[in-house]
Amino acid sequence: MARIATKDEQEALDIVQEAMYKLVQKYSNKSKEEWPGYYFRILHNKINDWHRREKVRNRWRVFITPKTESDTFKIEDAVAQKVEREPEEHFIGSQFSKEVLEAIEGLPRRQQQALTLRIWEGLSVADTATIMQCSEGSVKTHLSRAVHRLRDELEDPFVDRILV
Repeated sequence: MARIATKDEQEALDIVQEAMYKLVQKYSNKSKEEWPGYYFRILHNKINDWHRREKVRNRWRVFITPKTESDTFKIEDAVAQKVEREPEEHFIGSQFSKEVLEAIEGLPRRQQQALTLRIWEGLSVADTATIMQCSEGSVKTHLSRAVHRLRDELEDPFVDRILV
């Protein structure tokens, strides 16, 4: 969810880590059955916080630009690169998977959240509504719109298997 919402793996990992830390910090005394609901609510809030911060940061990035190309720092130059691919990367490497992820990234944020919580995480409508802080009807509407848009964009018979 975080990777799709941020379109940045490192930012997504930071958000997930913050959400897990907050879950342990605040809700470790609750029963394990309650943890998924709390976790996704925290994650949802962290993603929204990230989007708010990015909006403010992007306002200022326009004014702050490097003077020359040699002044730009690329993190790839400082970090050792992986040689072997992770299993998830093998899956995402297929063309259809890329198309699906791009289509999901193109959805409005609320539709992304409804889709990932209901279909990928398998949460109930009620739990999803609680996490998204909206009504169950809104969750159903967001999910329906997301699924219809994905079907229209992807035009592939396998889409229904993925979305069900």
